[in-house]
Amino acid sequence: MYLMESAGEARRLLEQEQSQDTRGVLRLTGLKDGDRALDAGCGPGGITELMAERVGERGHVTGVDVHEGRIAEAQARNRHRPQLTFLQADVRATGLPADTFDYVWSQYVFEYLPDRQVALAELIRVTRPGGRVVVSDIDGLGFQNWPFPEHLRQGTQRIVEALEARGFDLYVGRKMFSDFRRAGLADVRVHMVPFYMAPGAAEARLLRDWETRFEALAPVAVPAFGGPAAYRAHCEEFLTMLADPEGLKYAVTLVTEGTKT
Repeated sequence: MYLMESAGEARRLLEQEQSQDTRGVLRLTGLKDGDRALDAGCGPGGITELMAERVGERGHVTGVDVHEGRIAEAQARNRHRPQLTFLQADVRATGLPADTFDYVWSQYVFEYLPDRQVALAELIRVTRPGGRVVVSDIDGLGFQNWPFPEHLRQGTQRIVEALEARGFDLYVGRKMFSDFRRAGLADVRVHMVPFYMAPGAAEARLLRDWETRFEALAPVAVPAFGGPAAYRAHCEEFLTMLADPEGLKYAVTLVTEGTKT
């Protein structure tokens, strides 16, 4: 179940993708000209577009997402790119042929999957022998702040526990290395890349990102605070902390890659 749905989610996803060095990560993990690639959980298609640039006219990229609206947005955004195809499908059961792709990518999807091993097995299934499987995901988002008042840390932990009850895993990034090894992937590597870095006052984009997160998470988080007023107060104080010119706020993404044997 996708917990982040809101009116501003497509915008948030695109802004998030554009703020990170995704091109560099795709290059680092082996996506190359002429590849047949899969973007598993493509959202509005921002990263799929970057993948299409990387594989060029000789390659092809397929984007899949479970959300019908995201697929429509991705198709509209990329209709000028003939080497792109978008399909509505669950990453845990894509319906795509086995041993098809040279490179399979999934970003910020596994955090929502309590049955992530099923999804990983599916990504491996559709990858050709010798192809690369790459999962990029968060690890501890929201806790790397200094100063970080104890009551804000406790409030953030309440949100995390409410999300965990719905199957969300804030620390999934660190778990993928073991998952890849146990699934039989070879040459498993992990790269740590910035999710964001805010020395001093956070930029407007990052504040918007967190505002949209808090709005989307309200149905899950409000009960953990005993009501909307207390939750709203927490969110406002967290945003004030992000805007503090004296503080450091950062988060990391862990990118795990492996080869199908």
